Amino acid sequence: MTKQIQFFDTTLRDGEQTIGVNFSIDEKIKIAKQLEKWGVDVIEAGFPIASEGDFEAVSAVAKAIKHTRVTGLARAKKDDIDACVKATQEAVHKQIHVFIATSPIHRESKLHMTREQVIESIKSCVTYAHQFFNIVEFSPEDATRTEPDFLVQAIQTAIDAGATVINIPDTVGYTNPVEFATLFKNLRTNISCFNEITFSVHCHDDLGMAVANSLASIENGATRIEGTINGIGERAGNAALEEVAAAMYVRKDYYNAESNINLSETKKTSDMISDFAKMPVPHNKAVVGANAFAHESGIHQDGMLKNPQTYEILTPEVVGAHKTTLPLGKLSGSHAVMVKLQKMGFQVDRDAMKFIFPKFKSIADRTDIVSENDLQQIMKEVRA
Repeated sequence: MTKQIQFFDTTLRDGEQTIGVNFSIDEKIKIAKQLEKWGVDVIEAGFPIASEGDFEAVSAVAKAIKHTRVTGLARAKKDDIDACVKATQEAVHKQIHVFIATSPIHRESKLHMTREQVIESIKSCVTYAHQFFNIVEFSPEDATRTEPDFLVQAIQTAIDAGATVINIPDTVGYTNPVEFATLFKNLRTNISCFNEITFSVHCHDDLGMAVANSLASIENGATRIEGTINGIGERAGNAALEEVAAAMYVRKDYYNAESNINLSETKKTSDMISDFAKMPVPHNKAVVGANAFAHESGIHQDGMLKNPQTYEILTPEVVGAHKTTLPLGKLSGSHAVMVKLQKMGFQVDRDAMKFIFPKFKSIADRTDIVSENDLQQIMKEVRA
């Protein structure tokens, strides 16, 4: 059967932890509405206890969104949970996201808590949160560096206390797809109600594997992916949700999974985040970068002109991007130059290109991109 994968967007919370990024409340509402239009299932609107501004932003998003579920983040502390209750009280659909660190280095160096104390905190706080929310998501922070037996114990405790969503965070981007598969195998073996719980993953990109790890989790039992638009976030950022969505679309034969994402809204969503975050999208960024559907190599351009599927596994129209471009540079071939000249209105054929192309190469060797003005000048010289 085809798996249904939920998308949990944390651009407004983890994404805003990007150094230098500070969305206004108005921007957060606009982003949330666009995320809803894009088709995400859950929007993590912020960390209500963190500041008055964050509380107000979560409340504003909760009021503005009508279809997508809205959540706030809470540490395993009653004050944090109370703040989430108040901030999301006007949401049509809501949940809470409670977390506590479980790895040895976090328990010992950050929390100064024993295993037993962590377990007791999970039990009491998830139980408390469940009084106010039908959907309680629990995250064992730094799960991928947590002892496998203790990870199972922590998760089972949360489920027994009322958690219906378990998120597995790769908090520092430490793991890899093979290890993620092993982690999930351990959970499937030892969590008796594994198939009754929504398992989610939240992958960071410190080693460049956030998207790969997220996709590996789909193969191994996760039915929710958490991340951000453009992959923004703490340190090296999060899994780029647009890349996960595109991979699921292109390789549906492999992942056998679908989602509620409206891919045609992808580029618009990416551009909005880039604009509000004041973070230009790298030209070579997958799916939404300026060069994602641009081809300069002569071999590639020739293939594209004959059949676009030779070098494009995803069309720009699918993700709402502009049409494919064939910029002319020093690596371009005569076929692409000839087609460009024909589109400009010049009657040229392959014989004419024997005289035109050397002049093109001479200019291309001295510049980055050969412009239409350059081509006009070439044609003047050829016809002189």
